Amino acid sequence: MTSATDDQGARFVPDIAPPIAATRSPRVRLPDGACDCHAHVFGPPEWARLLPQTHFRPHECPLPDYLRMLRVLGVHRAVLVQPSVYGTDHSLIAQALRHPGFELRGVAVVDPGISTAELQVMHDQGFRGVRVNTASATPGLQLRHVPTLADRIRPLGWHLQFFVDFQRQPELAEQLADLDIPIVIDHFGKVPASGGLESPAARALLALLARPHCWAKLMGPYFISSDFPQHADVDALARAMVALAPDRLLWGTDWPHPSARHQMPNDGDLADMLARWVPDEATRHRILVANPARLYGF
Repeated sequence: MTSATDDQGARFVPDIAPPIAATRSPRVRLPDGACDCHAHVFGPPEWARLLPQTHFRPHECPLPDYLRMLRVLGVHRAVLVQPSVYGTDHSLIAQALRHPGFELRGVAVVDPGISTAELQVMHDQGFRGVRVNTASATPGLQLRHVPTLADRIRPLGWHLQFFVDFQRQPELAEQLADLDIPIVIDHFGKVPASGGLESPAARALLALLARPHCWAKLMGPYFISSDFPQHADVDALARAMVALAPDRLLWGTDWPHPSARHQMPNDGDLADMLARWVPDEATRHRILVANPARLYGF
């Protein structure tokens, strides 16, 4: 386990598992131009970069390790999402977006008072959205910030990405339904797979996804299922989402899986889950290639 000390000598010990390094090649070949729409990079273990109160301490998971994994999967594009534990310090993603050999985009966490000039700089760097996080233990942007943020980022063609918990707050779907900007729901909205499609959480997610401005990411099955490693109990929800909105779905690995804990997946298995959820090759191409190109401007 990697550890370090800060200037005062306090030891930094990661408290989550590292990703599986030996990525398995998927059984089903991914199409040219496939995009991983949700991943993170973490720098060397240090206290200085982390927010004072965070719900995990990560290992170093740098961009080269991530790109190595993507090449095994046959993925050619990626979207890096700002980890909640770094707050609004985007230096790692900004540096990654300059990588010359890979098409990358970013999703940010910004201060509610960010200036128009700062947003334009981030757009030029490759950022295309802002994430609002109401479901994790690490503080972040809240729903009260959404109307102002939407007005600020709409001229740039950006979207708002939401990490929300529809099991705990299914009523949030109604608040998001009337937003006049594209929105993206990640981590299946934390809808428990065990509850079935008739649970209040599942109904909330699917009703929201029926709205033409709403997108969602097929990713992070360990957020909603303990059926490790295949997460077969997620199949019904994932297939319902595909049937409802194939033109507004995305796929992501969530590498390096900071919330997987004791369900650390092999990313090859995650790619094969998508093939199980979406057996039609043309629909997989939409989810992996065409939809990300539209939303992120590849």
